[in-house]
Amino acid sequence: MPTDPSVDRGLASPVSIGAADAVGDAVLLDALVAAEVALTRAWATVGVAPADAAERISVALGWRGAGHPAHGHGVGVDDVAEAAVGGGNPVIPLVSRLRGCVDEADRAWVHRGATSQDIVDSALMLLARRAGERTVVELGGVEAALATLARDHRDLVVAARTLGQHAVPTTMGMRAATWLVAVRRARRRLAAVLEQLPAQLGGAAGTLAALVEHARASDAADPARTALALVDAFAAELALAAPELPWHTTRWPVTELGDALVQAIDALGVLAGDVALLARTEVGEVAESAPGGSSAMPQKRNPVGAVLVRSAALRAPQLAATLHTASALAVDERPDGAWHAEWSTLRELLRLALGAASTARALADGLVVDPAAAARTLSLTGGLLVAERLGIVLAPLLGADRATALLGRAADAAELERLLRAEPAVAGLDLDALLDPAAYTGATSALVDRALEEDDR
Repeated sequence: MPTDPSVDRGLASPVSIGAADAVGDAVLLDALVAAEVALTRAWATVGVAPADAAERISVALGWRGAGHPAHGHGVGVDDVAEAAVGGGNPVIPLVSRLRGCVDEADRAWVHRGATSQDIVDSALMLLARRAGERTVVELGGVEAALATLARDHRDLVVAARTLGQHAVPTTMGMRAATWLVAVRRARRRLAAVLEQLPAQLGGAAGTLAALVEHARASDAADPARTALALVDAFAAELALAAPELPWHTTRWPVTELGDALVQAIDALGVLAGDVALLARTEVGEVAESAPGGSSAMPQKRNPVGAVLVRSAALRAPQLAATLHTASALAVDERPDGAWHAEWSTLRELLRLALGAASTARALADGLVVDPAAAARTLSLTGGLLVAERLGIVLAPLLGADRATALLGRAADAAELERLLRAEPAVAGLDLDALLDPAAYTGATSALVDRALEEDDR
């Protein structure tokens, strides 16, 4: 592994270890090169550039096919990064280096008619599409694991909590199904957003003027139509959607992607937060199959998977807020700083989403449920856990106010049972059945089945 101190390997962000290869500087550079090659190939597609020139450029710059970053082009990341400072973006120095990599006769077809934002935006969308697709796969793995969990523990009764306190009985299957539907919805939304990510090609100010002029110089019968066809061909070469219009200052592709990523991380954060609570020593209803240790306390079995996913969930919303702020400040025909603020922000959000999804998949795959601990937790409040049910049953017999007052007087389960048995009006009730938490889980079984049926479609 390289030891370059300038490279972020994730030392301070363990949740994203393994995701850097999807969004790192080297991958972004390869995507930038691919965008430049795609532009040349698009010129050939519309009959303006010579096909053999486009092919020579493709070979020289490591073209690997539609939707793939280039590879083996020979341009160095450090060189371009250092040179990017002078112009404010990496495309300016990149173009000169790419032209030096191709035959002199072909150089005029590199970056023909484009502006730097066209290449950066298209490269980021290419990078996002590929990293996002990996995230979708990982989210699918989380779903599968949660579906198994819901199925295996469909009717295991546990204590539900509201505001941190025992509320009513529920089931572990219901809890897992709740996690499942949230992750599933987030995965579907992210997949849909990825399908819509557009290429960017508008020229200096989004008017396609240079593209039209180059087409006119090549004696195109309809230069404007040729320019529009070029945009579509460029998008196809990158396996991205063709844009309706240039979106230099209309940043919905970035904000919608950011929102979908945050929704996925949010769903994983809820799963992780619940696991962290349920894995506490005094609760112990679940445990991670590969818990972490402690540098000072050898007895610790820390829920590190949940901890790492939660770390991503705490960071992600602020990153999306930055994207929205940048979008709102994307003024004129080219943003002055707002566009630049998106680059590292979007990459970090992609990195967190992929890392969180991968970590959550391992967490869900190995989650161990302890039925004995669940039963022990249920017993802590005994019949008080079904106070809601008792209120419904007792109101017709005692009156609503008296039933509420009686239930409110009980300090613990034993006192509740004593108070109930002292009431002549309830003498005919089967109190043991009424106080059984397993008899008050509502429609949880049907709800779990519904979630699983949807999962099987």
